[in-house]
Parts: sequence; structure tokens; C-alpha cells
Amino acid sequence: MTTDGPTGVIRVLIADDQALVRRGFRMVLEIEPDLEIVGEAADGLEAVARTRDLAADVVLMDVRMPNVDGVEATRQLTADARCHAKVIMLTTFDMDDYVYDALEAGASGFLLKDIQPELLVAGIHAVHAGESLLAPTVTRRMIESFLSHRPAGDRTDDARLATLTQRERETLELIARGLTNTEIAEAFVVSETTVKTHVSRVLMKLDVRDRVHAVIYAYEHGLTPR
Repeated sequence: MTTDGPTGVIRVLIADDQALVRRGFRMVLEIEPDLEIVGEAADGLEAVARTRDLAADVVLMDVRMPNVDGVEATRQLTADARCHAKVIMLTTFDMDDYVYDALEAGASGFLLKDIQPELLVAGIHAVHAGESLLAPTVTRRMIESFLSHRPAGDRTDDARLATLTQRERETLELIARGLTNTEIAEAFVVSETTVKTHVSRVLMKLDVRDRVHAVIYAYEHGLTPR
């Protein structure tokens, strides 16, 4: 399965039970030269099947859908080692409880359905590149709320954390504070290419899908002020 189109085009699937919503997102995204709408789905079951069959890179996934909801569909996709799609949850409410479940299921972030078109496009690019989808202040509020909703667990250092070098651990801490690669490069006085290497190694060693889940990991393990 490929993770990108042959010309670097990002393959997007839209999953929402309302045809009007799907049509609206399609109209916004179809005019973007580096985005391709490969399909649509009206429920979670169809979203899972079509994401796999069409090798989508990014899925815009409604939270509430019939048969299988967006959270369960996300869980199925992220549990499939053959599927590399990143999932962006679509919600009507800023801090919908479903968002916490979606993050735990493996979603890479969430967007409000009334988002401005340019921010939707930017969000798709950000998630596809493994960047944090949300502004740092929103990310912090969302992650803290997420952690407060889940059962308390063992947040001490684990074997994965021990594999990080000192610089990689520092990189993780700055990611958790919401810094971009550019800002981390400035803090370390190194190139962005070097920072990208550090970030990639952090994600690989911690076995997390993207920066959002790296932030969750950092919060869980006390690597950033709570």
C-alpha cells in the first residue's frame, strides 16, 4: 500500500453520514492541486473498507455516524498495520467527549465542521506531515482534558522512554510544549533537517503515530508541567 500518490498528491477520504457535509468538504478540497478526493463514506463501516481499498492518506472522519461510529472506525484503521492513513475527526463541539475517545483510538487530531476552508486544507497537510494539527494552547487544553478523562495509570518512565538520547528527550519535551520544528531548531541552534531527524527517531522509539500522540505520551510520563 502506498502512503502517497505517485506525484505527491495527498489522497483524502471524506466520511460523514450527511451528504451535504460531504459535498461541502469535497467542493473546498477539489480545487487544491495537491489534494485528491479518492472517495466518500456514509458510515464508519464503509469508511474503514473504503480507506483500505482506496489507500487513502488522510481521512476526514465524522464522530457520530450510524452502524459504526467514527471513533470505532478510527480504532479499526489505526490497529491495522497495513493501513497508514491519518485520521482527522470532525466534530460540531470544541470539547466533545468523543474527542477524548478518538485520540485514544489513534486519531491525529480534530477539526470543527465549520472550520474556514484554508484552515481545513492546512490541517490536512499538517496531519499528513506528522505535525501537530492544533495551536499549542488548544493542544495543551485538549490533552490535559483528555488525560483527566481516562483512568489513572502508571506514568513512570518505561522502557521506550529509556531508549531516547538526551537530545531526543529534550526534543520530546519541546514538542509537548507545542513548539514547531523551526522553533526547536532555533532553541537547539541546529538545522530543521536535524530536528526532523530527532523527531522521527522520537516517534519511532516511542512507537507513536504522530506528534499529537507524542504529546500525550509526554504528558502521561510527566515530561511537561501539568
